[in-house]
Amino acid sequence: MKRLLAGLAMVVAILAIVGVAVGLFRGSFTKTVPVTVISSRAGLVMYPEAKVKLNGAKVGKVASIDSLPGGRAELHLDIDPSAMNLIPANVGVDITSSTVFGSKFVALVPPPDPSVQPLRAGQVLEGDHVMVEINTVFQQLVSVLSEVDPAKLNETLGAIASGLNGRGEKVGQALADLDTALARLNPSLDNLNHELAVAPTVLDSYADAAPDLLKTVGNSTRISDTIVDEQDSLDALLVSAIGLADIGTEVLSENRGPLADVIHLLAPTLDLTNEYSPAINCSVAGLLPLATGPGTEVPGVMLLDSFFLGRERYRYPGNLPKVAATGGPQCTDLPSVPFEQRPPYVVTDIGANQAQYGNQGILLNSDGLKQALFGPLDGPPRNTAQIGQPG
Repeated sequence: MKRLLAGLAMVVAILAIVGVAVGLFRGSFTKTVPVTVISSRAGLVMYPEAKVKLNGAKVGKVASIDSLPGGRAELHLDIDPSAMNLIPANVGVDITSSTVFGSKFVALVPPPDPSVQPLRAGQVLEGDHVMVEINTVFQQLVSVLSEVDPAKLNETLGAIASGLNGRGEKVGQALADLDTALARLNPSLDNLNHELAVAPTVLDSYADAAPDLLKTVGNSTRISDTIVDEQDSLDALLVSAIGLADIGTEVLSENRGPLADVIHLLAPTLDLTNEYSPAINCSVAGLLPLATGPGTEVPGVMLLDSFFLGRERYRYPGNLPKVAATGGPQCTDLPSVPFEQRPPYVVTDIGANQAQYGNQGILLNSDGLKQALFGPLDGPPRNTAQIGQPG
């Protein structure tokens, strides 16, 4: 009896050791965190117990695979709890394999900008990519070949063979030229990549401006319709413009010489006007107070009048007109003359000097006064020196 119990205990111990070894191998005694992956498909060689890797290191396994409507697959992952803090919440998922014919595994791909929050239990991830299998390639190839007519394919291949027959040197030269062109293009790849990178922004700008562009096109269409509707008036306008151009050409051709002479004659005058433009500006600006000043108390015109001593008369030939003034434009106090002040009198060499003889006061023409009072008198006037002077 003791031997029987000892043998039974030995068998139970052996079974327990085997069970524990199998459980340890399968991870039955290891606590895991469940995570779900939804993928477009699982692939042919994807089974439970497949590895889940992060940067090549195993961090879990595939617990089970469920099929979803539309051919999609739901993969239930068991992740090692110690690796949860190493996996960002926005991690990518690829179903891939080391070879085309090898078994698949789940690769967790950290994004360029990983989130601060780690992966949490029960989170659902989207599968980004499933590696293409050889059967998929054959399936797509068969679908393509099923649409190809063998006779037309034979004709196409025959035409290609005929076209390339005897042109090997030219084809080789074309490949060499293509290689040279690509070698020249290679240094510009960075610029090309930059252009491709900024192209979406430019295209978005065009997309934003598309309504305005279409509106402009619509307005252009209306303008074109208006031109078509008013083509008779437009023709009349063009004919009138042509007639005006002919008349203008005739006028200018006949008067070309006189117009040129007028321009040449105006040049000194315009130069002098340009030189004295500051003085002209001062004079015009000095008139502004008269235009903007307050009006009179009653309607009408206010006239301020006064008498001045007579000026010397002009004498020949000393006071002949003379153009010899110098000094350029002089504004002095203009356009803002101070209160109870007046701009100084500028003496210039113009052939007359009011202060040359001195002002002798009021000069009376006594003979003219006598004739005005008593009528014509006989004999010559007694003050002959004052004949002709202002009364």
